[in-house]
Amino acid sequence: MFVILLKFSEKKSQAAKYMTGHREWLQRGFDDGVFILSGSIKPGIGGGILAFNATYEELLIRIEQDPFVSEKVVSADVIEIDSSKASPQLEFLLDPETNG
Repeated sequence: MFVILLKFSEKKSQAAKYMTGHREWLQRGFDDGVFILSGSIKPGIGGGILAFNATYEELLIRIEQDPFVSEKVVSADVIEIDSSKASPQLEFLLDPETNG
């Protein structure tokens, strides 16, 4: 499983220009079964995504396709979590076949 942190750069003011493309990119991640949660990092410093069902390398390629990243509106940090325990609702994240 991965945590993706998208932190605004000095180009934050350009975010509105790329928001439609960013939202479409997010939706593709959900449609492909890679993203399982996304949201804003408060107070307005960027966004966060939980991802799985992809390798680290596949995830890096996907992240580069985000218009916010390619246009340097945000920087992306990826944190890999080797999940070992989960609540019953999240046990699917422990499956080694889908745990990135």
